[in-house]
Amino acid sequence: MLPLTVNFKVSARTLTGALNAHNKAAVDWGWQGLIAYGCHSLVVVIDSSTAQTLQVLEKHKADVVKWENHVWDVAAGVAQCEIQEHAKPIQDVQWLWSQDASRDLLLAIHPPNYIVLWNADTGTKLWKKSYADNILSFSFDPFDSSHLTLLTSEGIVFISDFSPSKPPSGPGKKVYISSPHSSPAHSKLAAATGAKKALNKVKILITQEKPSAEFITLNDCLQLAYLPSKRNHMLLLYPREILILDLEVNQTVGVIAIERTGVPFLQVIPCFQRDGLFCLHENGCITLRVRRSYNSIFTTSNEEPDADPVQELTYDLRSQCDAIRVTKTVRPFSMVCCPVNENAAALVVSDGRVMIWELKSAVCNRSARNSGPGVSPLYAPVSFCGAPVGVLQNQLPDLSLDNMIGQSAIAGEEHPKGSALQEVHLKFLLTGLISGLPAPPFTVRMCPPLTTKNIKMYQPLLAVVFGDKVLTRNNFICVGNIWGIEWTSLTGFLSFATSTPNNMGLVRNELQLVDLPTGRSIAFRGERGNDESPIEMIKVSHLKQYLAVVFKDKPLELWDVRTCTILREMSKNFPGITALEWSPSHNLKSLRKKQLATREAMARQTVVSDAELSIAESSVISLLQEAESKSELSQNISAREHFVFTDNDGQVYHFTVEGNSVKDSARIPPDGSMGSITCIAWKGDMLVLGDMDGNLNFWDLKGRVSRGVPTHRSWVRKIRFAPGKGNQKLVAMYNDGAEVWDTKEVQMVSSLRSGRNVTFRILDVDWCTSDKVILASDDGCLRVLEMSMKSTSVRVDEQELTEPVWCPYLLVPRASLALKAFLLHQPWSGQYSLDISHVDYPENEEIKSLLQEQLNSLSNDIKKLLLDPEFTLLQRCLLVSRLYGDESELHFWTVAAHYLHSSSQETSASTPAAQEAAPRDRASNPLDICYDVLCENAYFQKFQLERVNLQEVKRSTYDHTRKCTDQLLLLGQTDRAVQLLLETSADNQHYYCDALKACLVTTVTSSGPSQSTIKLVATNMIASGKLAEGVQLLCLIDKAADACRYLQTYGEWSRAAWLAKVRLSSEECADVLKRWVDHLCSPQVNQKSKALLVLLSLGCFSSVAEMLHSMRYFDRAALFVEACLQYGALEVGQDTDILSGGDAEEEAMDEWV
Repeated sequence: MLPLTVNFKVSARTLTGALNAHNKAAVDWGWQGLIAYGCHSLVVVIDSSTAQTLQVLEKHKADVVKWENHVWDVAAGVAQCEIQEHAKPIQDVQWLWSQDASRDLLLAIHPPNYIVLWNADTGTKLWKKSYADNILSFSFDPFDSSHLTLLTSEGIVFISDFSPSKPPSGPGKKVYISSPHSSPAHSKLAAATGAKKALNKVKILITQEKPSAEFITLNDCLQLAYLPSKRNHMLLLYPREILILDLEVNQTVGVIAIERTGVPFLQVIPCFQRDGLFCLHENGCITLRVRRSYNSIFTTSNEEPDADPVQELTYDLRSQCDAIRVTKTVRPFSMVCCPVNENAAALVVSDGRVMIWELKSAVCNRSARNSGPGVSPLYAPVSFCGAPVGVLQNQLPDLSLDNMIGQSAIAGEEHPKGSALQEVHLKFLLTGLISGLPAPPFTVRMCPPLTTKNIKMYQPLLAVVFGDKVLTRNNFICVGNIWGIEWTSLTGFLSFATSTPNNMGLVRNELQLVDLPTGRSIAFRGERGNDESPIEMIKVSHLKQYLAVVFKDKPLELWDVRTCTILREMSKNFPGITALEWSPSHNLKSLRKKQLATREAMARQTVVSDAELSIAESSVISLLQEAESKSELSQNISAREHFVFTDNDGQVYHFTVEGNSVKDSARIPPDGSMGSITCIAWKGDMLVLGDMDGNLNFWDLKGRVSRGVPTHRSWVRKIRFAPGKGNQKLVAMYNDGAEVWDTKEVQMVSSLRSGRNVTFRILDVDWCTSDKVILASDDGCLRVLEMSMKSTSVRVDEQELTEPVWCPYLLVPRASLALKAFLLHQPWSGQYSLDISHVDYPENEEIKSLLQEQLNSLSNDIKKLLLDPEFTLLQRCLLVSRLYGDESELHFWTVAAHYLHSSSQETSASTPAAQEAAPRDRASNPLDICYDVLCENAYFQKFQLERVNLQEVKRSTYDHTRKCTDQLLLLGQTDRAVQLLLETSADNQHYYCDALKACLVTTVTSSGPSQSTIKLVATNMIASGKLAEGVQLLCLIDKAADACRYLQTYGEWSRAAWLAKVRLSSEECADVLKRWVDHLCSPQVNQKSKALLVLLSLGCFSSVAEMLHSMRYFDRAALFVEACLQYGALEVGQDTDILSGGDAEEEAMDEWV
């Protein structure tokens, strides 16, 4: 017969509770799908899909404020490095994304006014820069990594020369902001008439002059952030307004105002894929607002129509989730949005809850249109994962935000008549919830330990007492103001509670017996408990037969747990008890032997033959087993048990209890070296006492020796032996920490002391298993630690999760890349499969099983897409890049899919009619404007014209008018520019210059010989430092190509690309952008990932493949070449043999895997 082996593994972990106020902004949603948030000095990492806690990181010395000062390896649970500049915690931190050379650079704000760039891999400080004002937060321009904006206590500082290689050179451009509360239109912003009319009256918001004292300054501003959906736009968040700024004219171009009865804003997250905003309100409600089309200007029935309608950026409310119940202690802290798909938001609440809300889309019919008055409809996109959707093709509309909402619906595009567009509406759905522990103080009590007798039914349950609740299995049982509990079995416990004392100091005591499977609770003491001294402790005997109830000013009571009857109430002169403990010794075995002997005798008397003797012996064994079970379950026999207690003088009393008999067995005089005894622990032949002075006294009852050990740690509040036969480890709790002792050797094993490195105070301790202790602390957390009590962070792959988690980054890198290759490319089979067992993988079988677990954890919708034979290679690459959270690959395949599809449409257009229709199809479904200069030229020009028209409407000063004029001249809108120049008043100091410029703009087109003069003047102006003015003159004479070359010569690469897109032909624009590509690939810039996207937008697919190969992106190069061959964008020839040849492609794939 094989021995029975059972492994109940309880790994080290931390259960977190309510958050600290400093944790308010400490939350982030990573591209790998994991959410991390701060809980006091801990960092909790959860999986966003399954809402499971994967890791809790601890080594921080203070409350975590936006990641504090450690960089972690989450999978291993170890700190990579620690960064520290000053004693104060870090104010804000952000990873640098701009360059390809190093992805581990970290920019941090060190209070009060320093920004420091760190190498997070080594902990090395690269450079440090100080500023005049206190820095609150910062934001990078998502379109230009050299632009950094600091939000300070007095205003905003714009930095235009940020570089990882050196600190910014100057103090930056400082501007001041007047709060919308200070504007005369503020009262109207909150009025029922809305913000449209009031918007025109919000004049200068950004100024270079410090606002006067009566104005409310930036202190009211809650947040500053760039809009990633379009260049040079920024939002400022105020409690009741969101202001959209155009930084080219420093003017408000949009206001989102809350009505007077609305709930104020708390946070806003702008989207990248669509021009939308996730807004968090003070009641915990998350709303999604999407920008309305420029041409969708409506007025409500109760609003007077304007004679001159004002164009503005209007964001319509599209969906909102349910609010939470806000109290003094429960309020929303922060919100994060999924950076990969932007279709989900996570709300972190102060009580430790994390609520994950996902956006879901639904097609609505025309009769049930959800758009209100003045709100433009939202339409589903015509493509999915970069390719047009067929009638029967599988798709997943909720995959991401750009797959829910068609981009033309929010970009001011008119939908062609007769187009089969489906209107959709959005709604939030709660898909994940993580609850924290209630607020401390609380106590813990582990269920009876695992034994050979309860192995079949054992479950490691922990009861946690929170004031008026007991938490077991995530069930709350309210039984009053609970002070403690004692387990009576694996499925039941006793809890005692007391009411508030009356004038006489008396209370109402409640002693409840709770059965967990049924949830039944009965009053253990019946009608007793009214107007008596409060219960101080309860102790259940080792065999769970008897219960000792200790009162503050009342004699001890002994109860029978099985029958809920009182055995003895001690006399009034019974000594007061300071500590009590039951002995593990009893006479149950001798009683069982007597019972067995009696049964054997009865069985032998009934035996009539030898044949029946063996049957009788086997029946005797079964009778014995039955008797044992009955003795434990039915409690038919009463064994003798012992307990000891100490009085106020330190004298030790020994009592024996057997059935209804209670005997005073012995008394031991007090030890002179011990103070007042506070706690006792008894196991085997070892009895340990702790006193108020921090002394531990170890009594060897068998050897009749005792040994006192002074710990010098003040009051010993609790001592408890570890479970397990022969395990003599003991945990002791003090006011300032805890210790683990080996009572055999009488020496300390480990120690934990509150102080500099331990920021919490221990409230209670217990043993979780024979080698792990559990600590309840004042930060609201429960920590399960190894006996060394060093850390609760363990490897993620060593934890037992209830649901499988899709996170390939938890695998070793080689296995993760192999899994990616398997999902993307299966050339050995004509049909895709998600069974990796038949693949000859060179690693061990354990890694192979881990890969299969990852494949099995994918959702059914994702599996359906991956197995769809109509799912193209490009769509597969886009989907896998989302699954892996690879930002670089996601942008690459999005742009590649768009331009490869456009290229195939143009090449397949054989007839003249089809050739004319191809550009129209391309214009009707352009690349999203969030990709800026990567968009088609015509669409980019249209967007820039709409933008300058909006700027023109919002201009309020001469400076704004001049900037609009400059933009119109660069865009070639000379007629409108002349009108603005002629608007300059005669008393303006620039009146004469503007008049002459108007004359020049009007006559330059008809004056051929003057062009050489204008070009000469422009060249001289550029040489003298007036670059912008010289570029304007060159554009007037249609020398925009020369202007772009000058801009690139003087380092204005982004401006040159912008000008080329709006003024040059396709060929000339391509020349300018190719020079930009060379600049991006230079070692000083090292932005080859961006250069790849520019080449894709130019249709230079062969150059893209070569650059991918040179960057050693062999996987992407092989897949891209195959996609190009499928779309006919590349042909196999002399130039492409090295990239697309079968042997080379297989070699690239082999090197990848």
